[in-house]
Amino acid sequence: MAGWSTSDIPDQHGRTAVVTGANSGIGLVTARELARKGARVVLACRSESRGREAESVIRAEVPGADVEFRPLDLADLTSVRDFAASYPYDRLDLLINNAGVMALPHSVTADGFETQFGINHLGHFALTGLLLPKLLETPGARVVSLSSFMHAMANIDIGDLNSERRYSPWTAYSRSKTANLLFVHELARRLSAAGSDVVAAAAHPGYADTNLQAAGARMAGQKTKERFMQTGNRIFAQSAASGALPTLYAATAPDVRPDSFTGPRILGWRGAPAPSWRLSWSSNDVAGERLWVASEQLTGVTYEGLKS
Repeated sequence: MAGWSTSDIPDQHGRTAVVTGANSGIGLVTARELARKGARVVLACRSESRGREAESVIRAEVPGADVEFRPLDLADLTSVRDFAASYPYDRLDLLINNAGVMALPHSVTADGFETQFGINHLGHFALTGLLLPKLLETPGARVVSLSSFMHAMANIDIGDLNSERRYSPWTAYSRSKTANLLFVHELARRLSAAGSDVVAAAAHPGYADTNLQAAGARMAGQKTKERFMQTGNRIFAQSAASGALPTLYAATAPDVRPDSFTGPRILGWRGAPAPSWRLSWSSNDVAGERLWVASEQLTGVTYEGLKS
């Protein structure tokens, strides 16, 4: 793993990938590099204009790239169901659950869920479950979900998943990132129990320069905080291209284990991909199962073929 880079990505010809939030930042880099290695890549994005623009950018940078935009709004379970129902291919080798929001002012999704929990966890939980038949039918398929070292800031509160008692933007974000890790942990366990070779793994980008950090301050109209976050990105963050390496490693490297967590090598902050630390609450069997059951109830999506 030492010094791993995009040049180490194995040939991806014949494989199909779905990347959520592929219109910018880490998602765009991930989609581009998979396409560069020959994969057919579906750009699953909320905004059609930005999705089409990303499609054009990738084709300009990777002549002959097999990429296409398809609409997906993770804040609306109807959109998630429509995306899965209209998925046109007979195989799905890689599902990259990349899209996310960070530290937003309080709001709710179309289905009434707190937005960060609804998009970062529930939307991807539903999408993965609805696409599960394609994953199970594809030899060597993988699901890679993006979490964060910020999961260490807060465990989930199973009795208040929507932060109804008290809302803190950063606490809600951290809880959603813990939920991502618990989802991967429980999914990996259920896949193993079912005898499936689908690999569920997690990754995080460390501190990468994307538009994610300043979005919450921008939405809240906090101009000073927005400029502070943007300055921090310029001084301290690694590039989005570097931040995408852990995701690309988890998606393509041959030695990736189920329920692994890959991040940057240097203090989980920056550098080449390496095994990342995680707090014990993010791989707790009881918490993982309880979150899974609650997520099925909230989304109405059950994972057919996987045992409890």
